[in-house]
This record gives sequence, C-alpha cells and structure tokens, in this order.
Amino acid sequence: MHVPDGFIDAPTSAVTGVVAAGALAVSLRGARRELDEKTAPLAGLVAAFIFAVQMLNFPVAAGTSGHLLGGALAAILVGPCTGVLCVSVVLLMQGVLFADGGLTALGVNITDMAIVTTVVSYAVFRGLLAVLPRGRRSVTVASFVAALLSVPAAAVVFTLIYAVGGTTDVSLGKVATAMIGVHVLIGIGEAFITALTVGAVIAVRPDLVHGARGLQQRLKLRVNGALVDAPAPTAPVAARTSRRTLWAAGLVTSLVLAGFVSFYASADPDGLEKVAHDKGIDKKEEKHASSDSPLAGYGVKDVSDARLSGGLAGVIGVGVTAVAGSAVFWAVRRRRGGTDVSPVNTGV
Repeated sequence: MHVPDGFIDAPTSAVTGVVAAGALAVSLRGARRELDEKTAPLAGLVAAFIFAVQMLNFPVAAGTSGHLLGGALAAILVGPCTGVLCVSVVLLMQGVLFADGGLTALGVNITDMAIVTTVVSYAVFRGLLAVLPRGRRSVTVASFVAALLSVPAAAVVFTLIYAVGGTTDVSLGKVATAMIGVHVLIGIGEAFITALTVGAVIAVRPDLVHGARGLQQRLKLRVNGALVDAPAPTAPVAARTSRRTLWAAGLVTSLVLAGFVSFYASADPDGLEKVAHDKGIDKKEEKHASSDSPLAGYGVKDVSDARLSGGLAGVIGVGVTAVAGSAVFWAVRRRRGGTDVSPVNTGV
C-alpha cells in the first residue's frame, strides 16, 4: 500500500504531511512513557523485523499479492505511540533508500500505513481484551482480529484521501470496492503473521509485550467461603530467555527473511499496485526522486545476480532500519531518563 508520487495532488499531500508531523510529535511524547530500559532495544528490532517481513509478498488472489503493514504488530509489542514511530522509520527508509513509496507522498503513507493501522488495531485489541478472559491466549486472539481489521481500515482511508485529492478521474465506488475487497484478503495474511509473532514473543518474554502487561491472572484462594486474590509472589519469575538472546534471535530471523526468504516472495503486484493499474489511477504516477538510488527496487546496483542483489539489499535494509530505529528510540528513552523512576527489578 505504498502510495507513489503523483497519485495524490500536492495540496492533499501537504495536508497529510501536516497530519503525519503532528501525529509523530504526539507519538514521540507518548513513546517516552511506553519505553523503558527493557523495551527500548526491542522497538528498534520491531522496526527491522517489519522491514524484513514487508519484503515477503504473499499471493492473495489471481495476479495480486500482499505484504505485512505492521501497525498492529508494532502497537501490541511496543505500544501504540512507539508503534507509529516504528512503522514511520520503516517507511522513511523504504522511500529514501529503496524508492518504495513516494517522497512527496510520505505524509500520505505515514498517515495511512503507520497512524491508521496502529490506532485502529490497538483500539480493537484493547476492546477485545476488555471482554475476553485474562490470559496469553486472549492476547493472541485479540492480535489476530486487530491486525485483520487494520488493513481494510487503511484501504478505506486511502480511498477517502483519493476522493479528496486523487489526480485521475476514476469512479470512487470502483476504487473503494476494489481496494477494500483485496485488502480484506491481505488482512488475513497480516492477522496470521501478527498473531504468530506476538504468540512467539509472549511465550518466552511476556513482560516485553506491551499489550500483555497487567493481564496475568491472580491465583484465587477460598477464605471463609469467599474467593480472594492470593498474595503476589515475592520471588522473581524466571524468564525463558534473556533480552539479549531474544534480540539476537529476532535480528538473525529478520536478516534471514530479508536476505534469503524474500527471493521466494510473490512477484505479483501488491493490492494498491494492482488496483491502480486495473482502474487507471496510476496514469499520473511520477518518477521517484530516489529512483537512481543504488538500492532502488530492493536490489544492489551493478550486482547482476538477482538472488544476490536482492539478498544484499534486504540485509542492508534490515541493518539500516535497525540502526535508525534504535537511535530514535534510544534518544526518546534518554529524554525520559532524566525524570524517570527505574522500575523494580522483577528478574525477567
């Protein structure tokens, strides 16, 4: 759903740029409350992982593919404000280095792919947790549904933006029907990836999953015929794996996905590209400002072997995104550090 330059007119792109800038400012302030010394390193890894998985287009219909958007995954793992920043870092790296998503359309893409997906998914996620039984399984189920709904929500918002500032004269009904229909299918893939990833992290380090905080069910004791909460355990709960091990495993997984598995991804156009071509909304698409980048098109310039070229580009992308994301979240955490009170060490 990376919107290229030329799909949306300049005034609308400028307005969405202002919206995106305001949301990023709010997210920076919110991320200071969400991040601590345990989760700040994870946020940079989440950005790198989203970059890697976005390279894995999966088929959803005849001649159409889809890929992870990542807003739901980021919001549930590291918090909604930090999640907006994670996806925004990915979009910036993709636009500048890989010519994926227009630079004049960066505000459109951040608004649609970072803000809308994160806000919608986290609202759905919290709403479901309020009615589901307290436990890890409920977190996974809520993650699935939240991710599923976030993708067509983004398709709806793109349709609204196109209705205001589209550069071609195409029936809004046709655009809406095609966009929402294909992105419901893409949402199913998004839901499985999100639920599997959240489930994997929560199985080994539930304390690092933002959406799972406070959901541990207290043991009940019967006292004089009434059920009461048992006293909280005083001994620390042992984690199944260390933060360093989890971070290293996540980074290696991201590198393997982007550097090797991505070669086997579907080559079909994604949902927006397919709809744009079929309905004619790409008639005024402009050449990307970074089209001469040595990494444009997710390949390394002058490397003739397609597998090696794509693999190197993926590895570079994961590395750059991890460094850029970690730098952002380290700086955010440092800003909080002066007034923060360190949490009690729980041993996990």
